[in-house]
Amino acid sequence: MALQHVSTRAPNFVPDQITDEEGGAMLRAVLNLFGKWDITDEKAAVLLDLPVRTYRRWKAGQPGRLDRDMKARLSNLLGIHKALRIIFVDPNRTYAWIKARNEAFGGRSALDVMLGGELTDLMRVRRYVDAERGAW
Repeated sequence: MALQHVSTRAPNFVPDQITDEEGGAMLRAVLNLFGKWDITDEKAAVLLDLPVRTYRRWKAGQPGRLDRDMKARLSNLLGIHKALRIIFVDPNRTYAWIKARNEAFGGRSALDVMLGGELTDLMRVRRYVDAERGAW
C-alpha cells in the first residue's frame, strides 16, 4: 500500500456575506430585543456604535446602510440572545440576565461590559454565554 499525501492546511472557508435584506431583519429583531432588555436609546446607540439621533431614526423605521461592522454587532447581539434563550427556560430570566451582576465580568453586568462600545465587548459577552450554553 502506497502512502497518500494528506493536506494539513486549513480549508479556504469563506462565510457567506450577510445580505442587506438579512441585515434589515436582524436590525428589526435587535430593536425588539432592546425593548425586551428595557434599555435607553442612549445605551442602544452605544451598543450599535451610532449617534443617538441616528439610532432614533433607525428605530422609527428609517434605517441607513448596514456596513460590515454593524452586521457583526447585530449578529453578536442576536447570538447572545439565542444562547440565553437556550440556557434559561423562563424568558423573563433571559431578559433580566443582561443587567444582572456577574462574577465572570468582575461583578459588572453583561450590559456594562457591552457598553464599552467596542465590537470586541459584544464578542466577549457572546463567547461567555456560548461557553455556558455549550455545557448543556
